[in-house]
Amino acid sequence: MPKKEKGKSHSTRPVSKRPPSWCKYQPEEVEALVIKLAKEGHPPSRIGTILRDQYAIPLVKPITGKSITQILKEAELAPTIPEDLGNLIKKAARLTAHLEKNRKDLHNKRALQIVEAKIHKLSRYYKREGVLPPNWKYEPKKSIIT
Repeated sequence: MPKKEKGKSHSTRPVSKRPPSWCKYQPEEVEALVIKLAKEGHPPSRIGTILRDQYAIPLVKPITGKSITQILKEAELAPTIPEDLGNLIKKAARLTAHLEKNRKDLHNKRALQIVEAKIHKLSRYYKREGVLPPNWKYEPKKSIIT
């Protein structure tokens, strides 16, 4: 995962909520592409990148009126837990495996604590929004931290 760059000189999203005039895709075609890419096993963020780079579709929402995850939910292809939370859980698992081999790596022990704090914070948000069930709980391996 690349580090976040400093500064504000990134490209900004267009102000207009209408699809650009040069984008010739119909909403049904875009939804079909999103579903096809999801069936190939791509996560929602990668679907957006593929649509931008290979199909010249800058944003899905102005064209279809729905986000990529909304389209996937309607097609029952959405992941069970949100993508950002899933990525944090995978990162925590990688750090845990690393710390089992390298018990004295205090920097990564701290990194694991930070990642797990992010997981708890994000899970609280998703429970509040109704994305995750209220009884969902992240279970970390505690053998290393204690």
